[in-house]
Amino acid sequence: MDPRVIELPALFRTILVKGIIINFRAHKSAATYREIWTEEGSPLLINTQGLGDKTATLLGDEYQVEIAMRYGQPSVEEKLRKLHNAGTNNLIVIPLYPQYSGSTNGSTFDAVAKALQKFRWVPNLKFVSHYYDQPAYIQAIADSVKSHWDTFGRAQKLIMSFHGVPKKYITKGDPYQQQCQATALAIAKKLALKDDEWMLVFQSRFGAQEWLQPYCDETLKSLPAQGIKSVDMICPGFSADCLETLEEIEGENKEYFMKAGGEDYRYISCLNDSPAHAALMADIVHQHSQT
Repeated sequence: MDPRVIELPALFRTILVKGIIINFRAHKSAATYREIWTEEGSPLLINTQGLGDKTATLLGDEYQVEIAMRYGQPSVEEKLRKLHNAGTNNLIVIPLYPQYSGSTNGSTFDAVAKALQKFRWVPNLKFVSHYYDQPAYIQAIADSVKSHWDTFGRAQKLIMSFHGVPKKYITKGDPYQQQCQATALAIAKKLALKDDEWMLVFQSRFGAQEWLQPYCDETLKSLPAQGIKSVDMICPGFSADCLETLEEIEGENKEYFMKAGGEDYRYISCLNDSPAHAALMADIVHQHSQT
C-alpha cells in the first residue's frame, strides 16, 4: 500500500485499498491477467528480463545487470542483496519509467532506500530519475512507428497514450505532465507530423477525482464522429507491454473506438526487449558511469 501511489491519510488509504480496490477489482484483474498471460508467463516480466539480458550483453563483463519488480518478484531487496554479495560498490538504478512521477520513479527510489536500510553496506548510488528527452529514446519510439507504417500503412492520426495520474499530483509539483508533453512533441517532431496528425491522451484513471486530460477512452469514443476512422496507438510511457497496454489499450479501448464507428485501430507495441531499447539502456548506463 504505497503512499506515493495513493496520496491519502493512512486510514483512508487502507479503507480504499482493502475495502474497494482489492474487493472489487481482484476478480477483474485475475481474469484480464489470464487473457494476456503467455506460456512463458507474464509479458512484462519476460520482456523486462529480455531487456536486462540484452543490455548486459552490450555492456560486457564490466557491469552486472539485474532487473527487479517494484511490486512483485524478483524484488528490489532480493536483487540488492545479490549485488551486495557480489561485492558491488557502485550502483546505477534505472526505473523503467521514462517520465518522472512521484508515484513511479519516486516510489522506486523509496523502495531502494528502504531495502538499503537493512544493510550496513551502502554503495555509491546513482539514481536515474527520468529519460523522457533522451535522443536515443525518442529515436527508438519514432523508428518503431516508422517500421509499423512501412508494413501496415499509416492511419489518419497517431495517438500517444500515457498513464494518467490525479491532477492534484501536478498542482503539488509533480513534473510528469510536462515531461509527457515534451516526449510527445519530440516524437511528433521526429516523425514530421503536423499538429492535426497526432494527439496526446491519458489512460487508466479510476475513482471520482479529476485526472490528467484528455482521457483516452472518451477521446477514442469521440473521434469517429469527427471523421477520424483510423488510428495508430502508442504508449511511450511504458517500457514494456503489460496489462495496461495489452488489455486496456489493445483490447478495451479498441472496442470503444470500433463501436463508435471507427474502422481501423492498430496498437504499436512498446519497445520491450528490442535491440534499440537495450542500446538506450546501455547508453544511459555509460552516461551515468562517466559523471
